[in-house]
Amino acid sequence: MSSYKVSEYAGPTEMAHEGVNPLLEDINAPYSAGDFAWIMTCAGLVLLMVPGVGFFYSGLARRKSALALIWLSLMSIAVVGFQWFFWGYSLTFTHNTDASPFIGDLSNFGLMKVLGQPSVGSSKIPDVLFCLYQGMFAAITPALAIGAAADRGRMLPAIVFIFIWATIVYDPIAYWTWNPNGWSFVMGGLDFAGGTPVHISSGAAALAYSLMLGKRTGYNKVNGLPYRPHNVTHVVLGTVFLWVGWFGFNGGSALAANTRAVMACLVTQISACVGGFTWCLLDYRLEKKWSTVGFCSGVIAGLVAITPAAGYVPPWSAVIFGVCGGIICNFATKLKFLIGIDEPLDVFAEHGVGGIVGNLLTGIFAADYIAALDGATAIDGGWVNQNYIQLGYQLADSVAGFAYSFVMTCLICFVLNLIPGLSLRVSPEVEEIGLDDAELGEFAYDYVELSRHVNDVLVGGSAAGSVKESNETPTEKA
Repeated sequence: MSSYKVSEYAGPTEMAHEGVNPLLEDINAPYSAGDFAWIMTCAGLVLLMVPGVGFFYSGLARRKSALALIWLSLMSIAVVGFQWFFWGYSLTFTHNTDASPFIGDLSNFGLMKVLGQPSVGSSKIPDVLFCLYQGMFAAITPALAIGAAADRGRMLPAIVFIFIWATIVYDPIAYWTWNPNGWSFVMGGLDFAGGTPVHISSGAAALAYSLMLGKRTGYNKVNGLPYRPHNVTHVVLGTVFLWVGWFGFNGGSALAANTRAVMACLVTQISACVGGFTWCLLDYRLEKKWSTVGFCSGVIAGLVAITPAAGYVPPWSAVIFGVCGGIICNFATKLKFLIGIDEPLDVFAEHGVGGIVGNLLTGIFAADYIAALDGATAIDGGWVNQNYIQLGYQLADSVAGFAYSFVMTCLICFVLNLIPGLSLRVSPEVEEIGLDDAELGEFAYDYVELSRHVNDVLVGGSAAGSVKESNETPTEKA
């Protein structure tokens, strides 16, 4: 067996190999225990975000689909966890410099030759740790997108979709962005923690999935289906999981325990806080009431916007990210009515639009001295460094990621609908009963079985005021 020393390896300059032989020498010697501890902790924090997505979506949705959305989020961990082992990591982070600018190869198929050599992302951590950490990013991205299945999407096709989408959409976009061979990386695009691979791609996919599923029963272009969130406590719980996990999402993307990681956490916190109260103020101007859901939505908008910029921008600029993210994402929730697509949980507005906002602001506020906080990264910066072309790079990356994800998601959904047993949408009868009952046979709340249907109610004796509810809480209204 080879005794190739990790310290001799200079990065992705050849085909992958295992690195040091643990039977002959200490595989941990070239690395810092502090870096190991930080990145392993961050991997756990990002994993926590996935059930956070499930609870956030569950609270926003109708009661009869609440458990289905949590289930789909958890299933994303399982499906992508296998996909990442099988070929996802190899396709995304191949070491082979002869690989295409668009997708990697299968030199690490089944995680072969993934052990002690320095990772593609950083020479400070080994391949196996980088694989673990990045696998959590791969898991949360389709979990974000699959919120589009709310109320009307079947479970089995959603599982198949997650596996295919992770392979055909997420892996190539992440490769463009983070692999040194990727065209966006070579061009000079800056994306610290996933503005395009995670947020823009999932937002575009949710919009496309909603388009291919079709509108929910009763949806109209003007008002949609204004169901109120059935459980605001779930929304808050999901937001807390996401907010805490985002420190691992952004802070861990420094790939070491250093000052740049601290700065990434700091700007993440500032942007989230500012985004929260910005969205709250916008909603207050309409109803003169403070909205808990509005605050949570604004926090997520601020977190999404700062994601691509976290390791590149100074703290003062995070205020601008939070304000712009909160305002633009708030108004973007109205876009679905203009284009007539029933996207029930505003994944496109929060993640798709928020990711684009963050990417473009990165092109303006990226600072060379912030990137250099890790002692190794050198960038030309954005407009603050008078590097005006950077905004063009960010725009190109955003447009390419959104277009590719949207088109490929539509294509995947189109093909699945042609395969017997894999049609995406439930029948009208199942939609009326609810996904929890029909697809899972379980319910988020025990009392849901006490009443399956509520008869039409005449409000003020007028048939025009009748409201028909099915399997809804008293606070939900059509």
